[in-house]
Parts: sequence; C-alpha cells; structure tokens
Amino acid sequence: MDVHPLDPASDAAPFEQLRAQIARRAASGDLPAGARLPTVRALAETLGLAVNTVAKAYRALETDGVIVTEGRRGTFIASATPGADVRDAAAAYVETARRQGLTLPEAVRLVEQGW
Repeated sequence: MDVHPLDPASDAAPFEQLRAQIARRAASGDLPAGARLPTVRALAETLGLAVNTVAKAYRALETDGVIVTEGRRGTFIASATPGADVRDAAAAYVETARRQGLTLPEAVRLVEQGW
C-alpha cells in the first residue's frame, strides 16, 4: 500500500490525517476490500510517526468498520466499507429532499449546516 505523505502544516493531527486518508481511499475503492495494510510498526517507520499514532488511527478505522484486524494474519480493508453506507444515505437524502420540493442549493445548504 502506497501511503501519501502527511501534511505537517495541517491543523489536523497526524493520526486524523492518516485515518482520513485510509478511509477516503477505502471508500473510493483505491484500497479495495481485502487489501492488506502495513503493520503498525512498518507504517510508522515509513511515515516517520510514533507507533502509537498509527495504532490510534488503526483503532479508529476499526471502530468505524473501515478495517478489520485478524490477529497474526494482519490488518485488511473491510469487505463492506462505510463508503457504501454513505452513498446509500446520500441517495435516501436526495430522494427525501426532492419529495419535499427542495432545490439542490437548498439541500446542499442543509448538509453544510449539519457538517
């Protein structure tokens, strides 16, 4: 797995940047279901991060259902990524917004307010 460098100037903590990057790539299919992730130690070394930082990102991803850890076998992208759930929720929102007569800008504004 190629990991994109983290942005040291970002306001987001390194673990959050890593978590977001892996989640985004899993949702887009760039990291397909079943793809094996590097060990915590290997990824920490590659990125120049503390092992605990990578471990924290992996724990958050596992809690979110993006990855699964299978003991000594390793850590993998989960077979059903949250991206599919988000797409389903978005489709349901679009359907509801249209039934309610909202315009696209009105629907987007509601999403932005909730964000």
